[in-house]
Amino acid sequence: MDILIFTTSVEKPEQVREVKPLLTSVPAITGWNFDLEDCDKILRIEADDISPRYIESLLQTAGFDCRELEY
Repeated sequence: MDILIFTTSVEKPEQVREVKPLLTSVPAITGWNFDLEDCDKILRIEADDISPRYIESLLQTAGFDCRELEY
């Protein structure tokens, strides 16, 4: 299992609800959460064998900025 961390432009709980169907529809994602209090609006993904670019494009399709944070 991989843990991927992203900075996003998702700022409000309503926006989290907007992307929830996108994230839950991906079978490889086993867990996810947002930290909206962090200045980078962090999205943390737990997944099996998924490309960070796929997650970025998924959120960008919904109109949000999303970029993987290297750690």
